[in-house]
Amino acid sequence: MPRVYLSLGSNIDREKNIRSALHELESRYGDMLVSTVYESEAVGFTGDAFYNLVVGIDTEKPVATLAAELRAIEEAHGRERHGQKFSARTLDIDILTYGNACGEIDGVMLPRDETLKNAFVLRPLADVAGHDRHPGTARTFAEHWDAYDQKKQKLWPIEFPLDNH
Repeated sequence: MPRVYLSLGSNIDREKNIRSALHELESRYGDMLVSTVYESEAVGFTGDAFYNLVVGIDTEKPVATLAAELRAIEEAHGRERHGQKFSARTLDIDILTYGNACGEIDGVMLPRDETLKNAFVLRPLADVAGHDRHPGTARTFAEHWDAYDQKKQKLWPIEFPLDNH
């Protein structure tokens, strides 16, 4: 069964939306690996800070089915898709990796390009899957984080008890 890593982010009612999304993901996919939650400045626009984290799940569902389920969770949390690409969000859930898949699968490019570009994705991914290898580079996520210009984007870990998500 493939291990899938998902990125979660919110900057609108962020604690409520992240907790609710974690509960929904756990109810659908069972036990999860959950990274530290980070707060980060908005990237690409001026706006409120985000909460970001990465979750690891195991699923046999095809990428298309998983992507549709994640969109439904986002929409149930008030996500609107008609705005600008970089804007405030109630909830954003992206598939980062799907096992060792590389390339476009069911309309989803894997691994997700922003995995290595944004600290708010790479840092929590390195936390939860540091020894796992990026399917496209074969380097570990910890190696990628160590090589990342960590001054480029500001983020910091926050207290976010996860036992009651």
